[in-house]
Amino acid sequence: MSRKTALIACADLSGFCYGEQHPFKVQRYRLARDLMAAYGLLDLPGMSEVRPRPVDEKELLGAHSAEYLDRLREFSEAQEPRADFRYGLGDVENPIFPGVYDWACLGVSGTLEAARLVTEEGFTAAFNLLGGYHHAQKGRASGFSYLNDAVVAINYLRERGKRVVYLDLDAHHGDGVQNAFYDCDRVLTISLHESGVYFFPGTGFENETGEGRGKGYSVNLPLLAHTDDALFMKAFDEVAFPLIAAFNPDVMVTQLGADTFRTDPLTRLEVTTHAYSYIMRKLRALEIPWVGVGGGGYDQMNVARAWTIAWGIMNDREVSPRLPASFVKLIAQLGYPHRMLLDAMHWAQDDDRNRALDAVEKSIAYVRKHVFPVLIGDYGKRHLT
Repeated sequence: MSRKTALIACADLSGFCYGEQHPFKVQRYRLARDLMAAYGLLDLPGMSEVRPRPVDEKELLGAHSAEYLDRLREFSEAQEPRADFRYGLGDVENPIFPGVYDWACLGVSGTLEAARLVTEEGFTAAFNLLGGYHHAQKGRASGFSYLNDAVVAINYLRERGKRVVYLDLDAHHGDGVQNAFYDCDRVLTISLHESGVYFFPGTGFENETGEGRGKGYSVNLPLLAHTDDALFMKAFDEVAFPLIAAFNPDVMVTQLGADTFRTDPLTRLEVTTHAYSYIMRKLRALEIPWVGVGGGGYDQMNVARAWTIAWGIMNDREVSPRLPASFVKLIAQLGYPHRMLLDAMHWAQDDDRNRALDAVEKSIAYVRKHVFPVLIGDYGKRHLT
């Protein structure tokens, strides 16, 4: 029996551009949809493509300050270049371009609609490719992110009494989402990411576990460079999966960034679609209403392959490990040599891997000692040795 799923429809994105030299390429959304279409994943019996309604300012104010929204809107409408570094706007990282406010609102409206569909319309999963802007802060743009769609959507879910787990698989720490719910025990945030010691945004260490009522509800697994498939799966299996199961949320929101992959130009992890598809299947097995959002990924083929895998698994569809011939022909014209959707399991070189293994084991041990007792109780305490 087909699951009832929704893919949030992308609007016309042709008018939006971060700049020719900026690593964030809007074209990646088109490539991902092209691959989904080539696999026949855009006309499944149980799926719908849903165009979200526009988001209003009242919904944004739960996540962002009025002053910041005013400045972002002002700059979006300006005809000349503008910058205000107090708000993180106009630098190389977060450029100002015509319609940037509208661009940011598209991501928010899609994730908000996905949350509504799984809570009010009986959808088992809803995926907003155009979401995942996890670095945006209450009063500041950061990390290519102007508005934090996950925070807006989680606020919507909380207002309806839902307990939410937010799992972030991006190579960068989900700092904006963690900050928004750091003192909250109704939202469990879990982030697997490259260590912030020498990496943006410089946060997400094991000891960031929440405060007040939220103590124990923020979970971080900082990973060293060269963390490979096996180590990424180990971190997920030994920390993220049991904590999600123990928390038993009403809704699961997952940020599915694809910049953990070994060929991403901005990161140093060594994950492939092997580990990514494994984790997607484990999440699917939890049978929790699922809101998926996009995220990072600066190798466009990695993004297309990752999100096609996620969408297929959300719909219980087995797809060929080989890319469809029509898609191979299409990407050949763009200079991509790829032939496979699913990669063989990748192992990092021994010295690099041993350092990464030591680090992930220390992180796992810390979380088990300081977080498991909060969320798993006496059972967690008995399994710390």
